[in-house]
Amino acid sequence: MIWQPSLLSLQVTLTASLFIFVLGLGLGTLLAKRRFPGQLFLSTLLNLPLVLPPSVVGYGLLLGLGRGSPIREWLGIDILFTWQAAAIASTVVALPLMVESTRAAIANVNPELEAAARTLGSTEGEILLRITLPLSYRGILAGFTLSVARSLGEFGATLMVAGSIPGRTQTLPLAIYDAVESRDYDRANIMVMIMVAIAVIFLYWVRRLEADQSK
Repeated sequence: MIWQPSLLSLQVTLTASLFIFVLGLGLGTLLAKRRFPGQLFLSTLLNLPLVLPPSVVGYGLLLGLGRGSPIREWLGIDILFTWQAAAIASTVVALPLMVESTRAAIANVNPELEAAARTLGSTEGEILLRITLPLSYRGILAGFTLSVARSLGEFGATLMVAGSIPGRTQTLPLAIYDAVESRDYDRANIMVMIMVAIAVIFLYWVRRLEADQSK
């Protein structure tokens, strides 16, 4: 059956997407509009999941969420090997795409337009909501779409912190690996086609947004 991993992937991706949008928009805006001590270090830290092997990211999450971590020992939160841990892994791995796209899109907004609004008495919040975000939304949306696609296909870090438990933590990428391991190629082929179709739709949508932005 493929509906269980499909539904679980949808649940994990939707949850991760919510965190990616909120955190990515906030962090991208902060990096684009403010200069503060440690900014370069923060930007480097946020982009680490892009260059590190997924197993390293997963191991880091194991240390951060597992036994001996403040989250487990102080707050009493134990989510390892649950779908929530898979959502956190997907968020961490995909977040840099959203942050960098948002930062670049906002940084490309003409500062003269924002300065003109400032001279007319607009507050920084009003400038952000009425000028900056409307002018940069295509880049932000493209980054968000790529992040959602990346979170849907997350494999390595998810396997480290959530395992591959059918019906509980086994998402589509993990189910494909399990089907290939057990030589159930018919099931693997169906799930691969689903993943490829979703990826094509997401990438086509991103290219459309980029084409509209360049007009």
